[in-house]
Amino acid sequence: MKKKYILAIDQGTTSSRAIVFDTGGNIVGKAGREFRQIYPRPGWVEHDAGEIWTVQREAIIEAVKRADINPSEIISLGITNQRETVVLWNKETGKPVYNAIVWQCRRTSDECEKLRADGLENDIWLRTGLKVDAYFSGTKIKWILDNIPGVREESKKGNICAGTIDSWLVWNLTCGKSHVTDVSNASRTMLFNINTLEWDCGLLKTLGIPIEILPRVKPSSSIHGYTDNGILGCEIPIASILGDQQASLFGQACFEIGTAKNTYGTGCFMLMNTGPKPVFSKNGLLTTIAWGAGGEVVYALEGSTFIAGAAIQWLRDELKLIQSARQCDELAEKVDGTNGVYFVPAFAGLGTPYWDMYARGAILGLTRGTRVEHIARAVLEAIAYQVKDVLNCMQEDAFHSLKTLKVDGGASASNILMQFQSDILRVNVYRPRIIETTALGAALMAGLTTGVWASNDEIARVWSGDRIFVPNMSEESCDKLYSGWKKAVSRAMNWEDK
Repeated sequence: MKKKYILAIDQGTTSSRAIVFDTGGNIVGKAGREFRQIYPRPGWVEHDAGEIWTVQREAIIEAVKRADINPSEIISLGITNQRETVVLWNKETGKPVYNAIVWQCRRTSDECEKLRADGLENDIWLRTGLKVDAYFSGTKIKWILDNIPGVREESKKGNICAGTIDSWLVWNLTCGKSHVTDVSNASRTMLFNINTLEWDCGLLKTLGIPIEILPRVKPSSSIHGYTDNGILGCEIPIASILGDQQASLFGQACFEIGTAKNTYGTGCFMLMNTGPKPVFSKNGLLTTIAWGAGGEVVYALEGSTFIAGAAIQWLRDELKLIQSARQCDELAEKVDGTNGVYFVPAFAGLGTPYWDMYARGAILGLTRGTRVEHIARAVLEAIAYQVKDVLNCMQEDAFHSLKTLKVDGGASASNILMQFQSDILRVNVYRPRIIETTALGAALMAGLTTGVWASNDEIARVWSGDRIFVPNMSEESCDKLYSGWKKAVSRAMNWEDK
C-alpha cells in the first residue's frame, strides 16, 4: 500500500490535537481534546501529564479514523508541543512523579531572583539566549527535585526521566524506548548551551540538576523513534520534533533571514529567522534555536507574550461574559472602539520587552458607560498591542523594518483582530490558507526527514495565502491608541511585592 499521509501531533497548552495531512499539505482529518488547567495557588499552573497522554492518544486515533485512511499509509509522524512545560517521571512505572509544571507557572520566581542576585543573569543569557525567568524549564525541574519527597534520591539511582512535553510524548509513543528531545525544545530550558549545542554542565551544577535525567538532544529533523504497534497497529517513524513556535516559523516557510511570523495561541509569539548564527538582542528579545536539519542549525529572535488567546478563554470560562471565542468578535464588532478602556492581560507577568514577573492583569479606563462590548474589544486590542511591543524591539535588533507579517494560530481567524493588528503595526498582515501552521510545520519537517520533500524550496511551494489585511487607520490615531496602551501597562507593572 502506497504511503501518502503525514500525521502531526500538536500538543498545546489547553488542548491536544492530531492532524493528518496529505503530501500537498492539505488537512484530511483532525481531532482534538481539551484537558484540565490546574491552579493550586495564585500564579501556579499545572497539567496532569497522564491526562495529556490519554487525550493525545485519543486524538491520534480519532484523527486517523476521520481521515478514513489505513494507518499503514502514514509515511511519518511529526511532533510539535507547548514548550518549557516540564514533566518528571519514573522510568520503571512510566508514571509522573508530580503534575507537569506549565510554562505560565510563576512558582520559581524567587529562585530566579537568587540567580540574579548571584550575578548570573548575563552569563546565563550568553549561554542560553534566555532571560532568567520562571517561564523557562530549568528552575521548574529544580523545584520538583527539591520539593517532591524521594524524587532527588530516585534520580541519583537512575530511576527518573525529565523532559519537556515532547520527550514525554515520545517516551509514551515508543513505550519507553526513546528518551529524546530536539534542539528547539532544549533551547527553551535555560539548561542548554546554544553555542556548543550541548547541555550546559555549569548551569546544571548551579541548579543541582543531574545530567543523567535529561533526554538526548537530536536535530529537529531526525528519526526519534517508532510508534508502538499498540497505538495504531503499525510502527510509524517519529521524524520531527519542534517546539510549537519554531514549528510555526517552519510551517510559514520563513526560511530566509529576516522573515517573521506571529502565532496567536494561548500566548502570542513572534519569531524572526536570523540564520546560522545566534543574534543577541539589546531589546529584551530571546535568542533561540529555530530548528536543526540537514546538519545545520538555524537561529531565531523571539518575542514572547504570555497571554493572548488565554484572555479570550478567561472571558468565557472565568467571567462567563461569552460562550465562545466567536462571540468575543461579535461583541467587539458592535462598537467602533473601546470607549477608552484598556485591558492588560498580565495574568502570568509580562514578557517582551518588560520581563516583569510581578505585573498582574488590569482593566483601566472604566466609566459608567463601559459595556461588555467595550471590554471584549479591549481584550482583542490588547493582543495586538502586545505584538506591536515585540515588533518594535525586533525591528531595532534586525536593523530594518518589516513590510509584512505572517500570522497563524486560532485567534488569527478573527478578522477584527487581524485588521486592528495591521492598523496598529502599519504593515500588511498575511494569513495563510491553513492557519494550523504549527501542526503543518511539524508535518513538513517530518516529510523532509522521510524524503517527501527534498528541500525547503519544495516545502515553500506548499504554503499558500488566504487573506491580506492592509492598514487603513491614520498614523496619528495609531500613535494615540498605542500611547494609551503604554500608560496602561505602566499601571499594571510591579503589582506584586518582590
